[in-house]
Amino acid sequence: MTKLRLAIVGAGPAGIYAADILLKAERKFDVSIDLFEQLPAPYGLVRYGVAPDHPRIKGIITALREVLDRGDIRIFGNVRFGEDITIEDLKRHYNAVIFATGAIRDAGLNIPGIDAEGSYGAADFVSWFDGHPDVPREWPLDAQSVAVIGNGNVALDISRMLAKHAEDLLPTEIPDNVHAGLAASKVTDVHVFGRRGPAQVKFTPLELRELGELRDVDMVVYDEDFDYDEASRDAIASNKQVMVIDRVLQKWRGRDSANNAGGTASRRLHLHFYAKPLEVLTGADGRVRSLRWERTRPDGEGGVVGTGEIRELEIQALYRAVGYFGSPMPGVPFDEHHGVIPNREGQVLRPESNERVPGMFATGWIKRGPVGLIGHTKSDAMETIRHVINSQGSWWHPADPSEGAIPALLAERGVKWTDLEGWHRLDEHEIALGAPQERARVKVVPRDEMVAISRGE
Repeated sequence: MTKLRLAIVGAGPAGIYAADILLKAERKFDVSIDLFEQLPAPYGLVRYGVAPDHPRIKGIITALREVLDRGDIRIFGNVRFGEDITIEDLKRHYNAVIFATGAIRDAGLNIPGIDAEGSYGAADFVSWFDGHPDVPREWPLDAQSVAVIGNGNVALDISRMLAKHAEDLLPTEIPDNVHAGLAASKVTDVHVFGRRGPAQVKFTPLELRELGELRDVDMVVYDEDFDYDEASRDAIASNKQVMVIDRVLQKWRGRDSANNAGGTASRRLHLHFYAKPLEVLTGADGRVRSLRWERTRPDGEGGVVGTGEIRELEIQALYRAVGYFGSPMPGVPFDEHHGVIPNREGQVLRPESNERVPGMFATGWIKRGPVGLIGHTKSDAMETIRHVINSQGSWWHPADPSEGAIPALLAERGVKWTDLEGWHRLDEHEIALGAPQERARVKVVPRDEMVAISRGE
C-alpha cells in the first residue's frame, strides 16, 4: 500500500483540522502525519489570540484535544520552521507539506504618526495579555484616555480588556504578570473608532453585548451616529445579526451614561461611528497626544464619504485593530501584498507563473487571509486535503521517509522539542497552578520554563 508521509507546519485549528480530515478521508494509501509547531504548546490562536474571558471560544480546545489525544498524529513543538527544520529537510523526509501558520502580525494603517511612541498593534497587545512566550512580560498601561481604531471583534476584545477591572479577570486563565499589569492600569476612557455606521460594523452581537456587561464601566454612544440612511435601515430590517446589534446600541442610547449624560462608573467605553482616522498627533516628547479624524456620512450604498468636518480627541495611547497579516517563510512563495501564500484552492502557486508547486499546500488564514470563524477553517481544510489526496503523482520522493528520521535530526541539531506527552505535562501543571484560587489554569509564560516542564526537566 502506498504510504503518505505528510508534514503540517502549524498546530492551531487549521493544522489540526487538516490532519483530522485527512485521517478520516477515504483514500487508497496509508497516512502518517507529523505536526510542527514553533511554540511549545499547541492550539495556536485559540490559546494565544482569544481574550482570556472568552471561555466559550476556548471550548474549541476540547475538540482539538480529542483529535490530538487519539495518538495517530505526532506533534513536534518548540520547532521553528526555517531555523530548526527547513523546506529541504521536509523534502528529504516527507511526500508533501501543508502550511497552516495563520496570520499573527498586525496589518498596517497608513496615516501620519501611526508609528509614534504609545501607538500599538492589536496583535501585539493580544499576545501580551494571552501570555505569548515571545513578547515582553510588561505592557505600558499609563494612559488615561485610549483610542482603538477598528470595528471588528479584535477591536472589541482589546477595548474590553482595557476597560475591564483586573480583578474581574481573576477567574480566567490570565497569567500573573498580565493581571499585575492590568491592575496598575490608569485607563479611564476607551474610545473605539469606526469609519462606517452602526449597521455596517464587523463585530458579532455576542461580542458587543459582552461590553455592556462590564462591571463599573459605562457604555457611551452618540445620538448623531443613529440618523440612519435607507441602506442602513434595510440592513437592520433584513439581517438578523445587524438587527440585534442595533437593538443593543439603542438600549445603550437610553441609559443615563449615553452621550456623556452623567454615568456613575469609574471607566467609560465610547463608541464613535462615522469617524475616519486622519492623523496621530504627538507632543514634543514624540508620544501620542491626540487623534485627528474626519466625520463621515453614508453614501446611500452601504459605504461612506467624507464630510470635511475635522475633529480631534486628546489621547495618550492608540491601538490599531484593522486586521491580521501573514508572515513569509524561507523557501515558500509569499504574496507580500495580501499577506498569504499564493495558492489555488490550497495548492501553492509560484507567484511569477501561477504554476503549482509540487508537494506544497496551504490551509487556514495563511491560505485565505484573516477572515472567517473556526467553521470556515474546517471547510477550508477539506478543500486543501482533497487536493493533497488527488495530487499523488506530484508528491515529493523523500530519500529517507522513516519515522525515526525527524527525532534523530532534531536531536542532532540540539533542538529541545516538545511532544504530546509533554503538552499533557504542561497542561496539568497550569491547571494545578490555578486550582488553589479556583481558576481554570494559570498560564506559564516563559518559553524555557514551558519547555522544561514539558520535557520533565
